[in-house]
Amino acid sequence: MSPQASPGNVQILPLLPLRDGVLLPATVATIPVGRPTSVALVNAHPPGSLVAVAAQKDASILEPGLDDLHPIATVARVTKVQRMARGYQVTLEGLSRVRLDHLPPSPQFLQAGVVGLPERASDELAARELGAALRAELVEAKEHATGPLARAIDSLLEEPDDGRLADRAAAAMGLPVAKEVTVLCAVDVGERLEEVLKLVVEQRTAGEVRQKIDSEVRKEFQKGQKEAILREQMKVIKKELGDDEKNDVEKLKERVAKADLPDEVRKVAERELNRLQGQASGPEQGVIRHYLEWIVDLPWKVKAEAKATLDDVQRKLDDDHTGLDDVKKRILEHLAVLQMTGSSKSTILCLAGPPGVGKTSLGQSIADALGRPFQRVSFGGVRDEAEVRGHRRTYVGAIPGRVIHALKKAGAKNPVFLLDEIDKLGKGWAGDPEAALLEVLDPEQNGTFTDHYMELPFDLSEVLFICTVNDLSALSAPLRDRLEVIDIEGYTQREKLSIAKNHLIPKKLKEHGLQEGQLVVGDDVLQAIIGGWTREAGVRQLQREVTKLCRQVALQVVRQTQADPTSERRIEPLIVDTPDKLRGLLGKQRFFDERAERTTLPGVAIGLAWTPVGGDILFIESSRMPGKGSVTLTGQLGDVMKESATAAMTYVRSNAVELGVDPKFLAESDVHVHIPAGAVPKDGPSAGVTMFTALVSLLSGRKVKSDLAMTGEATLRGKVLPVGGIKSKVLAAHRAGITTVLLPAQNARDVDDIPADVREKLSIHLVSDMREVLELALEKDVTPLVRPGGEGGANVHA
Repeated sequence: MSPQASPGNVQILPLLPLRDGVLLPATVATIPVGRPTSVALVNAHPPGSLVAVAAQKDASILEPGLDDLHPIATVARVTKVQRMARGYQVTLEGLSRVRLDHLPPSPQFLQAGVVGLPERASDELAARELGAALRAELVEAKEHATGPLARAIDSLLEEPDDGRLADRAAAAMGLPVAKEVTVLCAVDVGERLEEVLKLVVEQRTAGEVRQKIDSEVRKEFQKGQKEAILREQMKVIKKELGDDEKNDVEKLKERVAKADLPDEVRKVAERELNRLQGQASGPEQGVIRHYLEWIVDLPWKVKAEAKATLDDVQRKLDDDHTGLDDVKKRILEHLAVLQMTGSSKSTILCLAGPPGVGKTSLGQSIADALGRPFQRVSFGGVRDEAEVRGHRRTYVGAIPGRVIHALKKAGAKNPVFLLDEIDKLGKGWAGDPEAALLEVLDPEQNGTFTDHYMELPFDLSEVLFICTVNDLSALSAPLRDRLEVIDIEGYTQREKLSIAKNHLIPKKLKEHGLQEGQLVVGDDVLQAIIGGWTREAGVRQLQREVTKLCRQVALQVVRQTQADPTSERRIEPLIVDTPDKLRGLLGKQRFFDERAERTTLPGVAIGLAWTPVGGDILFIESSRMPGKGSVTLTGQLGDVMKESATAAMTYVRSNAVELGVDPKFLAESDVHVHIPAGAVPKDGPSAGVTMFTALVSLLSGRKVKSDLAMTGEATLRGKVLPVGGIKSKVLAAHRAGITTVLLPAQNARDVDDIPADVREKLSIHLVSDMREVLELALEKDVTPLVRPGGEGGANVHA
């Protein structure tokens, strides 16, 4: 061990720090030397001298200390020194590993106290196995290795010493400095062999992958060359045969040239066309062609010319729909503004109302009346923002959004778009489609609507957008702010009768292949169907009942025709003129008048409610029984409705004497307030007046009039406050046969919205105080209350 540091003893050697590199034992490296201290070291130590070579942790440090150097260094012999323009180039031969102990002071160059490290393995058997595995791996890597390792494998396999084999293999692999330092610091031969084996396996695997990729690229390149040559040959053959049929690219080029495109769009189309012509083959060609086809198919400057006059539009709307005067008036106002200004900007209509009132069909009628193309875009259940704005072309199978799709189908830039059920939009992990609609439905922004797929601005300002919703509360505030809402509350009995006679029956007769006159239904029978088989704001259920009658006629016609083929002209019409015949055709009557039966006892009052599917009547029942003053509320009531019941009870107790109620009624009684249809959640303040009336009726023994319904919020001081949904509620009362309605005085402005024929049949009273409500709602006579066992008093089951 004469040329090496002795194990266990500290030996002082000149120190040559390396900024970027590692010298491993059993290897030779040529190193440039330029630092003044390193140059002084080389000048003082000719070839044959021993030096310690250590790797720096940070290459930017000019004068490293002990902490700046990796703890394991290499003892090396200087074999050659060559002077350069700046410093020297020194060739070193690595001999053995040493551990840096300290750096003694030295005026000219660095010196280090080093301790020799023995070359041995903690597990000799494992080290021998790892050495054999490393040699086997080098043999396999010979086919895929490149660079210095490929040239050194043969000589490496001749190395008998396992430790030197690991050092030489690591040096030949061209590893990063960090990994070479790891190998250098692996003093134990077994650990060193394991580390180098991993590195060789990693490099061999990378080489195999690289060769596979190179082979596939080479095959694809050769395939592309072959296709290009064959394509050129095909062109020459077609030309010689006189076959001048144009290929897809040439046809697309002609379409782009003929299309009336804005300047910005034309620049993009021509750029993509040049890319397409430069593509020999591959998936990118199909993506570009698909994009160009979308560009030329969109109606960038195409408009639908409307020639209809206002009278024609009015006539068309009246023919297609009965009632809906507010909607028709708003459409006519829009047309008038269009004729005056030539611009349809700022027209975003929203038809809000329960199902079956004709919101969707009204959009088609508006388009027909205006002479514009009509496109219905359903947004019910949509949860992906890309459904509105499209997918970016970077995705496989990307397509534009529903708005651009509808424009392509319409073939004009000023169609009528019906955005159906926008209150049913969902919100998923792919974004919020309602937020994407904000740009589409904003007249200040939709002039430059940009679909993610097209990435070109399209002018939507001339599109007439009509949205439909059942529940406005489901819309976000920003979207609601962009819409001009037109409420369609529902149809009156007379309007439903007119719709059935003039629209539903003729339409269904035609759909079922029947002739006019083969189904005869009188007005009285239609009224019976409307009242006994349907109870809805719209006419969808009425349409189903008419359809059922038409099926009966079709069955009768087919049976007679099959029995006697010559009897077609003698088929008798189906005349529905009696209740019994109606029940035989439609089945049992579904709805009955429950008012008389349910209001025969004190404690029951009829309220009016609003739901997303229209107005409805609500029975509020109360019962009194022996107890200790508890109040029970049932019927799946919300917090607001429970508070209304509590406020009503407080008012009754605080004004008991004036209301004709025993002030001590809670001392010996329990009160139960129930609202039927317990499976349906109920909430809101508008039942406050009805609850108060029911309680006073129960405790005073005076019945509520059976033909009277009411709505309004009640305060602790007995004031009646306004509520919403007045038109829907009054229409529901009219459908249920109510003749008297009590409304808050502050809702007087809403009475004008109620159809005139309904107002004529109802007695509407505006009230501002609960005393007025009681005066109008309660009968004068007191109904005696009967206890079980025959005594008068405290038990009523309503």
